[in-house]
Amino acid sequence: MGLRPEEITNIIKKELDKYKTRLKEESVGTVIQVGDTIARIYGLDDVMMGEIVQFSDQVMGMVLNLEEDSVGVVVFGTDNPDRTIKEGDIVKRTGKIVEVPVGQALVGRVVNALGKPIDGKGPIASDKFRPVESGAPNVIERQPVKESLETGIKAVDSLTPIGRGQRELIIGDRQTGKTAIALDTIINQRGKGVHCIYCAIGQKLSSVVGVAQMLEKFGAMEYTTIVSASSRASASLQYLAPYAATAMAEEFMYSGKHALVIYDDLSKHAQAYRQLSLLLRRPPGREAYPGDIFYLHSRLLERAAKLHESLGAGSLTALPIIETQAGDITSYIPTNVISITDGQIYLENDLFNAGVRPAINVGLSVSRVGGKAQSKAMRQVAAKLRLDLAQYRELVTFTQFGTELDKTTQFQITRGEKMVEVLKQPQYEPLSIAKQVIIIFAGSQGYLDGLKNVSIQRFGKEFYQYLEARYPKIEAEIDRARELDTKMIAQLEQALKEFKEQFKERPL
Repeated sequence: MGLRPEEITNIIKKELDKYKTRLKEESVGTVIQVGDTIARIYGLDDVMMGEIVQFSDQVMGMVLNLEEDSVGVVVFGTDNPDRTIKEGDIVKRTGKIVEVPVGQALVGRVVNALGKPIDGKGPIASDKFRPVESGAPNVIERQPVKESLETGIKAVDSLTPIGRGQRELIIGDRQTGKTAIALDTIINQRGKGVHCIYCAIGQKLSSVVGVAQMLEKFGAMEYTTIVSASSRASASLQYLAPYAATAMAEEFMYSGKHALVIYDDLSKHAQAYRQLSLLLRRPPGREAYPGDIFYLHSRLLERAAKLHESLGAGSLTALPIIETQAGDITSYIPTNVISITDGQIYLENDLFNAGVRPAINVGLSVSRVGGKAQSKAMRQVAAKLRLDLAQYRELVTFTQFGTELDKTTQFQITRGEKMVEVLKQPQYEPLSIAKQVIIIFAGSQGYLDGLKNVSIQRFGKEFYQYLEARYPKIEAEIDRARELDTKMIAQLEQALKEFKEQFKERPL
């Protein structure tokens, strides 16, 4: 029995209603020029700034320049990533902004600027991602810095204290101990609930391996992630690395936890960006840096914050490192970063060569907001320390003219010498705030005045042991109360008098 015409029409209508188009629209472009990790693409009219694009051989790149008739893309990779890309190749949009994996899975790992593991410990099992570029918290979302981030370094915690959510610049010439301060700070965060991200930019791979081994030795890798864009990585990965590190740290901050991110160093980051900018034909300005070099670091460092209680009260503290040339802190990149940060720790070459470690120049170092987070006990003992050291530096310069000195001046110089010795500290030996307060109190109250300078470090170590054996409650009380009351001061003075009587200096 045959179908009637109207039945056939109904069947065709039903089939047409069921039909869905399987056509897929893709935005593609064509490579018109490639070289030096930069590709120029024609045809991607609707691409976004910072978007990932995919080349035909699965190589990825990031859009960094939007021009009238083409798009500038930086190609990701370590060894000549653009070698397999040819003119005429098809490039596809992905619709995704560059993002990296974040979360607990990255703790204890060494990753590259794209968040891929390079430590040989297998893949990273993280289902959470964050864009490498994101807006900084606004004023309403922040609160003032009020919690101390203790570095364990006497000269820093007493003179240039750092608070959680602060940006404190570490600046100085090459080989003056900048990384040493950063690593000691990481080691001192053990048991304090601070997740650390160490970002190595443009360093030798051997240096990054050394840092990882040292942090492993002191048990610091249990709460640390290393983001490495070594000197053999492309300029695009060196440019991306600090933003990736900040995204990883932000995950902890927005989860109500505390994070510390160290950029070592932003001088090489600026050079990588200059290289990319010149290849992208952006006009150079002062010292051949592009005009937006200030924005490069300001949008990075502004993401450090102490969040408001309503957002979990998490914090992100930033310690950027800048390398100067011949101590010139007035050059372009140092002045840019100094104006963005909340203070700087300036390390001086002459002090380093004279054996003062850490070689912090008291006169040029400052912390603009960290003083509010400093413990009351440290404020009590370090109140006059900066002034005493600054006067000592001036008087030492004055004595070079061979002038005869009165007793007051001689006393100031002697006291200054003793306090310089007190603030000396070996690397990888961070101290608790209580221990720092005790030895600075001993120096400022004159208990070290009669000692030879070479004996002061030994005096401090043996005095800690004496307190632990005879007065074990003093250190615990200072740690608990965070201030010195009359009773504590009396006990401390009694312990110092007793110990000084039995302390014997070794012959030179």
